[in-house]
Amino acid sequence: MTRSTTNLLLAAFFVAAAGGGLFACQSTSTNLGASDAASKVYVAPGDYDEFYAFMSGGFSGNITVHGLPSGRLLKTIPVFSQFAENGWGYSEETKPMLQTTYGFIPWDDSHHPELSQTDGVPDGRWIFINGNNTPRIARIDLGTFETDEIIQIPNSAGNHASPFITPNSEYVVASTRFSVPVPQRDMSIDEYKGNFKGTITFVKADTPGEMDIAFQILVPGYNYDLSHSGRGPSYGWSFFTSYNTEEASTLLEVNASRNDKDFIAAVNWKRAEECVAAGNFDTMPTEYYHNHLDENRVGQAVLKRGVKVLQPADCDNMVYYLPTPKSPHGVDVDPSGEYIVAGGKLATVIPVHSFSKMMQAIEDEAFEGEIDGIPVLQYDAVLAGEVENPGLGPLHTEFDGNGYAYTTAFISSEVVKWELGTWQVVDRIPSYYSVGHLMIPGGDSQKPWGKYLVSLNKITKDRYLPTGPELAHAAQLIDISGDKMRLLLDFPTMGEPHYAQGIAADLVIDRQVRMYPIEENTHPHGIRSESEARVERSGNELHVYMSTIRTHFAPDNIEGARVGDKIYFHVTNLEQDWDVPHGFAVLGAPTSELLVMPGETRTITWEPQEPGVYPFYCTDFCSALHQEMQGYIRVSPRGSSVPLAYSTG
Repeated sequence: MTRSTTNLLLAAFFVAAAGGGLFACQSTSTNLGASDAASKVYVAPGDYDEFYAFMSGGFSGNITVHGLPSGRLLKTIPVFSQFAENGWGYSEETKPMLQTTYGFIPWDDSHHPELSQTDGVPDGRWIFINGNNTPRIARIDLGTFETDEIIQIPNSAGNHASPFITPNSEYVVASTRFSVPVPQRDMSIDEYKGNFKGTITFVKADTPGEMDIAFQILVPGYNYDLSHSGRGPSYGWSFFTSYNTEEASTLLEVNASRNDKDFIAAVNWKRAEECVAAGNFDTMPTEYYHNHLDENRVGQAVLKRGVKVLQPADCDNMVYYLPTPKSPHGVDVDPSGEYIVAGGKLATVIPVHSFSKMMQAIEDEAFEGEIDGIPVLQYDAVLAGEVENPGLGPLHTEFDGNGYAYTTAFISSEVVKWELGTWQVVDRIPSYYSVGHLMIPGGDSQKPWGKYLVSLNKITKDRYLPTGPELAHAAQLIDISGDKMRLLLDFPTMGEPHYAQGIAADLVIDRQVRMYPIEENTHPHGIRSESEARVERSGNELHVYMSTIRTHFAPDNIEGARVGDKIYFHVTNLEQDWDVPHGFAVLGAPTSELLVMPGETRTITWEPQEPGVYPFYCTDFCSALHQEMQGYIRVSPRGSSVPLAYSTG
């Protein structure tokens, strides 16, 4: 690519990004008529959607769940951010889930949800998502749609190429967007080149409650962007895009766009396992947290120390670089496992690498050089083909399982359909506007469902009713079941959705937990009946063991609390019926409500500052007498002799 071509692409990029001024898309697809499109996305009252769609919440730190084809918002799953709707990160049980070596971090930037897989196919057990800012990976249980585990990633900064999964959920992988000194230390930023490093991390993920760092690979100080793991013939390999092979540290929009090609890092994780088993690693001192919900659904934050670090020079045949134009962003592996597709955001073609040709090139030692013990393969030796005229700014690709690939073009705001093997573009459709990721249910797996495509767009001006300077981001549902793509639906999304995952609903529905059996509640502050409700004092701590049931609290009147007390409300929901949570909030508490599921116990703390009588109430509508579900706690002055008393009725 010539410098002038690069400058034109950069200019186009900035025009599109700054103004949403999108290039006119010459599409061979047209929208369906309104009534036809409406009938295809209509889900009758009482009927279920065919698919779950899990959308990253971006800067909300959460996951949102939509139904497809309706686009209806079904749920927000809090992950890395405090969430007042249900008390996540506010309750005593969930605060430990947000603990890191940087302290309590109640926010992150969540980018890439990734469903668990068995034999390369989504299985409906779990979904993982990354925290980008404070490097973390979370596991969400799809039986409860709740976060039950978070692992911090040490020696990392900008956890972007994460948490992409291996075909049997052996590992979720993570890599550094920002290279930094490893281990961290005071160093001049001018010393970046040659001294800052990246890490590629493999996190053991196949057993709930036991996520941990299996090993890390120390790699040159580039920006590692996205990843996908191989399958079929490429099983045992994972692929990571990298850019800024210039190792620039300032004005990257220019200085990290100079090289004609950057790299895909091909990592043989099976070989890495062999090197770990042989002891060919260094144990690097570091600290990181593993947070998980225990058998009582109470968060535990466990500080861990030390990780196994592999150097490519000490473990041959582990890492290879595949030259790839130009500033590659996405990397995707087709269902067969043979083709590795890159999205060079400043490239004029979509390069498709062949896994079998890569293996032959390794055998033939068809190298053009070596970087820090990593052989660089010859571009032509690994190339299967190039897709020409893919649109401007190709980013991400997914597959329909019928021999076709679909790639987003950010600058020209379109989705392009092309054929595997011939590399010919066969269709294109405009997006509104500036599409980043896309999602086909199962489209990054061995067996895509291949019926719908969701275009995840960054700009929505003129698509929805205006809401001031900030508009919701957009998803667009596209029918890909025929030869031509057809736009069916626009629907807004929460936060900034980066990536999404979709799965057939019937793989998830049968796993649903509807309540927690009260007889199995072993929470240390839980109660199993109203007769166990009580208030106990221990010094300046007041513990309220409270039950909720339609439509009262026990106790509902409490006296004897004092200014200076730390009051713990341990609230147990005695209901044993599906979809009957109860809420709890008390006047003056600087926290959120609690939302307590049937059979569950949750705790909030309050330190009253002034004497008075403070009401509390149920925040979640539960019955016709919901308004009557309330109570009072009397707070007397510090040192008061008002006796402790509590009652209901």
